[in-house]
Amino acid sequence: MPTKSNGNNSSGATHFTVPGLDPAEGEKAAELLQVRLTALIDLELTLKHIHWNVVGPYFIGVHQMIDPQVDEVREMVDTIAERIATLGRQPTGLPGFVAKNRSWDDYSIGRATVPEHLGALDVVYQGFIAEHRKAIDALEDLDVVSQDILIAQTGALEQFHWFVRAHLENADGSLSTKGAQHEATAARQAKTGAQRST
Repeated sequence: MPTKSNGNNSSGATHFTVPGLDPAEGEKAAELLQVRLTALIDLELTLKHIHWNVVGPYFIGVHQMIDPQVDEVREMVDTIAERIATLGRQPTGLPGFVAKNRSWDDYSIGRATVPEHLGALDVVYQGFIAEHRKAIDALEDLDVVSQDILIAQTGALEQFHWFVRAHLENADGSLSTKGAQHEATAARQAKTGAQRST
């Protein structure tokens, strides 16, 4: 009978990294990237969940806006995983590992309207991009190649965030989700803002 594993096969560990980094530096860079890999896998699934569960007026535009984001985030997942392997470490994307090693709860919105999902997604992107930027800073003096990968990804993610915020922005430039720090709060504020504007 197979035994349960945490998905992290230590016997697969290697003792090399890319030229110009010593193994300890390669390991540290890979650890930083693994945290972002876990977050990217979660983001990909969250975006697909929104794609399936958004309803109401303007549904089709948002439904179709989200799927290219899913596709690009999936490519980001692959890029980060392959960079970890290039650094001589083992990338881990197993569901149990992702659930156990993330520091956030599941996305909290189920079947809901366009404003509600976009309000909640605004909060998701805020947190995600801030953490990607922290990893960029941490890689500054460690591994500029890995840093460059995250910089490129952050540019794309910030554009996706802009697409979301364009739906939440008022004519005066303020956001209906202003000040919201939780998905449910942002969803309520966005829904109220949409109702006032109709």
